[in-house]
Amino acid sequence: MKHGKKYNDSAKLIERAKLYDPEEAVALAVKSKTANFDETVEVHVRLGVDSRHADQQVRGAVVLPNGTGKKVRVLVFAKGDKADAAKEAGAEYVGDADMVAKIMNEGFMDFDVVIATPDMMGTIGRLGKVLGPRGLMPSPKAGTVTPDVAKAVEEAKAGKIEYRLDKTNIIHCPIGKVSFGDQKVLENFNALLSAIVKAKPESAKGQYIKSCVLATTMGPGVKVNPGKLM
Repeated sequence: MKHGKKYNDSAKLIERAKLYDPEEAVALAVKSKTANFDETVEVHVRLGVDSRHADQQVRGAVVLPNGTGKKVRVLVFAKGDKADAAKEAGAEYVGDADMVAKIMNEGFMDFDVVIATPDMMGTIGRLGKVLGPRGLMPSPKAGTVTPDVAKAVEEAKAGKIEYRLDKTNIIHCPIGKVSFGDQKVLENFNALLSAIVKAKPESAKGQYIKSCVLATTMGPGVKVNPGKLM
């Protein structure tokens, strides 16, 4: 793959074969941004588990101490008092069957997080094929199926992110913006990795964190020493 001059100049700052300590890796990733916009810093963690087995799934959510730097639009499925509480907490969209119809019939997808009260899961079940592939289907593990929708909305707005394995046993997550600076990005990185380590399945054998790479949206990858993450 051919890269531009800015990318190639940034890549020269990084030793491709070297495994960096987290502090140095974050600093290099932030320094090696190449775009004129405020790039997102992303983490890619490959785990020594097999996502095909139910007992080796790794999934959860964590509130990043410094948020993600992104404005999050929240959709809540709730009724009555719970719906009112969601609106007061700042949810952009609140509804029940009417919102299901809007998504199914009009292709409405103008939201980033979906939260639901437990009693609404039967109503929104048929949205699985639409929301599931996008990682938006509410889940108790991610804390997005809950009777306390107000708290869930507040956490989503504060920078709560969900992490989950893809089919290649890798977790991909944003942990902030380049403009945050090294320290805030590092704090977010540590919060995410701590959550992933705590979520280690009992059935996982051998090395749990196989590899970890930090990169900005348009920048080169920086390899983090897995031994410093456990």
